[in-house]
Amino acid sequence: MTLHIEHLAAGYGRRKVLQDVNVPQIESGDFVGLIGPNASGKSTLFKTIAGLIAPMCGSISLAGDDITHLRRRDRAHRIAYMPQAFGCNALLTVFETVLLALKQTGGWRVQSDNLDRVSDTLAALELGHLSERGIADLSGGQAQMVAVAQTLVRAPEVVLLDEPTSALDLHHQLSIMTSVKNEAGRRKPVVIAALHDLNLAAKFCNRLILLRDGKILADGVPQDILARPEIGETYNVVTDLERTKRGALYVDARLSA
Repeated sequence: MTLHIEHLAAGYGRRKVLQDVNVPQIESGDFVGLIGPNASGKSTLFKTIAGLIAPMCGSISLAGDDITHLRRRDRAHRIAYMPQAFGCNALLTVFETVLLALKQTGGWRVQSDNLDRVSDTLAALELGHLSERGIADLSGGQAQMVAVAQTLVRAPEVVLLDEPTSALDLHHQLSIMTSVKNEAGRRKPVVIAALHDLNLAAKFCNRLILLRDGKILADGVPQDILARPEIGETYNVVTDLERTKRGALYVDARLSA
């Protein structure tokens, strides 16, 4: 199963945000980090892939099927998208919220395997202890983790996560990213996450795509992408790519003089 994007342009009304975006095939099991500064077009790209925005031109194919003009309802069976801003019914528990997400793309009758899948997903994200808590009682970070659970529980072919760690402390950032990476390795969806933390991207992703001003500047393995001068130029900082004592990539950044 592959995701392939060719000559994609998209935006809002007459305002074009994405310009001639080409993404060579992303393979099953890939964990791709979409990096770039604010307003570079990351969320617009996700919304276009998910079918929330109609492209101005170009094509999106999934497993060889052209889904460019597929209805959002039909596309939802194959693609799960977690936006930056997410809402939950305040009257539901965490378990019910994740179960509702699972049932949105299928029949509404709840089977025992549905309950098992929800329990397994919450356990994998270290959320089992919150199962019976009301959504309204959660912290912002806890609610964000529940949103990730809602995305993963559906077992889609493509997982799109827009800044999944933005409201999380260090422990839960690592927990979420580890769980997502394990999901990519176990069930083999295409996973793309928009990330601002370049070190998280280097640690967990096997491929990075650098986006700026609606255009792709670089696409490749983290070691190559993070060493390129476009990284510092894009973020208006000075960067050095280093390795920790354990051999992990590390981006050291500082403001330009």
